Amino acid sequence: MVVTDPGVMNTRWYPELIEDLEASKIDFIVYSNVSPNPRDYEIMEGARIYSENKCSLILAMGGGSVLDCAKGIGIVSSNFKEIHAFEGVDMIEHPIPPLICIPTTGGTAADVSQFAIINNTSEKYKMAIISKALVPDISLVDPLVLTTMDSYLTACVGMDALSHAFEAFVSNANSPFTDMYALESIRLINANLIESTKNPMEMQYRGNMMLASLYAGLAFSNASLGCVHSLSHSLGGYLDLPHGESNAIMLPHVVNYNFNASSDRYTHIANELGIKTPGLTSSEVKNALVDYLFDMQKALNIHQDLKSWGVKSDITPTLAGKAINDPCNATNPRVPSRDDLISLYNEAT
Repeated sequence: MVVTDPGVMNTRWYPELIEDLEASKIDFIVYSNVSPNPRDYEIMEGARIYSENKCSLILAMGGGSVLDCAKGIGIVSSNFKEIHAFEGVDMIEHPIPPLICIPTTGGTAADVSQFAIINNTSEKYKMAIISKALVPDISLVDPLVLTTMDSYLTACVGMDALSHAFEAFVSNANSPFTDMYALESIRLINANLIESTKNPMEMQYRGNMMLASLYAGLAFSNASLGCVHSLSHSLGGYLDLPHGESNAIMLPHVVNYNFNASSDRYTHIANELGIKTPGLTSSEVKNALVDYLFDMQKALNIHQDLKSWGVKSDITPTLAGKAINDPCNATNPRVPSRDDLISLYNEAT
């Protein structure tokens, strides 16, 4: 089964893939009914088609939504239960079918992670399914496919990768292994993201951003994430907001909230970003780092707040009520309360 979406099918990469499969005499079917923020019913439909056609392998080509949908199809096809049964950590009993991923956005790192994020449409929240069983067997990571992304999508997925790296580095499950990848990802994004939006055909920038996504994925798949993602998952599940943009908006507010709980690590990040921290107080470093993130948003022309999406304070308690149950909170350096999450949403509106 080839899993993709209509956007990818309109690029030149899709016909190339189909031509190669046909030339190799590989029988295949295509499943493309995948939404941004993939839905539970799309998973179930894909799994039914997979089983009816007696498929034995999944090839996923697309961004994070496509790759997560493919993982979900694999879970259901091997374990014969509704996708909701696998929410949480290590709930998958049987291995999924062989999975090959071709990432086309360079930011989500679903092609190397043990995460699948699926919209529970009846409850209006994003389920996090976390298991080593979801790490793809093969990922074909090639920056050339990034050249068909527009500048705004490039900016948003780049900020998604930066959020992965930030959260992995300050995670309470960090390690020397994850630190190495998180910091290199931060360096690469700092040097290449803005330029890659201005020069979309320049392969040096695209290649470095694809590497940054890969490194951040290796970091967060092992150290997990934090409140940026729990807050963004709720925005995506309840309001169907785009994930990368939600992360970009929430990141500076969460850094401000977390800073005192992990000041040494955030100071290390600030140094990697070129912020001159010697002689500054902890509060001054925090302000400089938060200002840096807001300035990057502006340089990338990303929305500055949730108000741009119509989010008002009257729904932030509902959003926080869903976000507080997200497993990403478990590795945040500061243990959040529901009221804390309400405050973070309100600050971002």
